[in-house]
Amino acid sequence: MTDSALWISALTAGTAVLASWVTSRGTARAAQIQAVAAEKTQRTIRINEARRNAYVSLIEQAHRMAELYWTVSDIHRTGGTRSEQLPALKEVQAGLREGYGKLRHFIWVINLEGPDDVAEAAETLRLATRPPYQALEAAVAGEPNALDAFDQCYDPFWASVLAFVSTARAAVHDL
Repeated sequence: MTDSALWISALTAGTAVLASWVTSRGTARAAQIQAVAAEKTQRTIRINEARRNAYVSLIEQAHRMAELYWTVSDIHRTGGTRSEQLPALKEVQAGLREGYGKLRHFIWVINLEGPDDVAEAAETLRLATRPPYQALEAAVAGEPNALDAFDQCYDPFWASVLAFVSTARAAVHDL
């Protein structure tokens, strides 16, 4: 009788060890799956935040540049002689140069973070800053009607800002 008790206890112990091993393997695998899922979620959150911050920064910078464009239009509307307008126009021109550097930085970040359609919209926005700046340069250089040409450049610039906002919004909501 002791032989069968010994066999039963050995079988029970072996079964317990095997069950424990199977359970620990399943638990370890479940923990690994959960860790990978948490890592993917965190990475997605970081990407979303980086993209959103880049998009917002570009939009804010575009607004700052638009304010400078409005200043040029205000200078033009107030009239005055060229010599009276020139210092203010040069000041705005310097502000636009500085603003363009920041705008370009944000566009590089967006090119890095993606997606491609948002990067393309950002590049379109960047290109839309050229005509107003060239018209402002012409005004500073004394070309007649340059400020009138400048005013004609504002709407295409603003349209590119709105297009970027729309594209960025879609990209943020698709993530």
